[in-house]
Amino acid sequence: MATLRSVIHLLFMAVTVVPWALAVLVAAPFMSSTRIYWLCVGWLKLAVRSGQWMLGIQNTVVGWENLPLGQSDPAIVLVKHQSTWETFCMPVLMPRPLAYVFKKELLYVPFFGWAMAKMDMIHIDRSQRSQAFGKVVTQGQRLLDQGTWVIMFPEGTRVNRGEQGVYKTGGTRLAIATGAPVIPVAVNSAVCWPRKALIKRPGVVTFSIGPAIASQGRQPEELMREVESWIEAEMRRLDPQAYTQGKG
Repeated sequence: MATLRSVIHLLFMAVTVVPWALAVLVAAPFMSSTRIYWLCVGWLKLAVRSGQWMLGIQNTVVGWENLPLGQSDPAIVLVKHQSTWETFCMPVLMPRPLAYVFKKELLYVPFFGWAMAKMDMIHIDRSQRSQAFGKVVTQGQRLLDQGTWVIMFPEGTRVNRGEQGVYKTGGTRLAIATGAPVIPVAVNSAVCWPRKALIKRPGVVTFSIGPAIASQGRQPEELMREVESWIEAEMRRLDPQAYTQGKG
């Protein structure tokens, strides 16, 4: 049954993304970047809600009080990355527009990538490493100034349940360069949607939002160690059975 439900959900997302992406492409010349963003989030809401209905995956969020309250308050959101689920869910859950930092190759994915290209986000060319971070800072500052939060996955790629990737300092470097605080987020999505898995399982995914960490006067490596320490400790609290001896 889980296999059938997973296949149906995958097909549902594949079928619905095509007309939604085409609508974005047609509407983009006539709409602001903010309206395009929320139009795209509409499909993400559909993906998340269908995941709830078809797969039995429910979300719970703790730590709402740790999010900045002001409409112009900046934030760099650094999230644990175990699956595609949090990529879909974060724009749906967060009260402010988010700008992902991602490799430009994703823009070439049919329909999904084409729609992403119409959103005001930060796509980088990893072959131009010396220029890539300068672009992140310039665009990141502009987005933060207009009330958009920047979101990054510091491990860079999805990791298996109970494992810990290498936390890279791009997010904390951006926070220090812009003066924005860091918001760490732990999420145990792999309990339902494992990395690169076709079959998803019903259950509850917890998004735990940590206290804001000031970036002024910090060093990128030292700040990232604090982010990593909070996220990984929280992961072990959220999903203790995954972190057996010799793991994580």
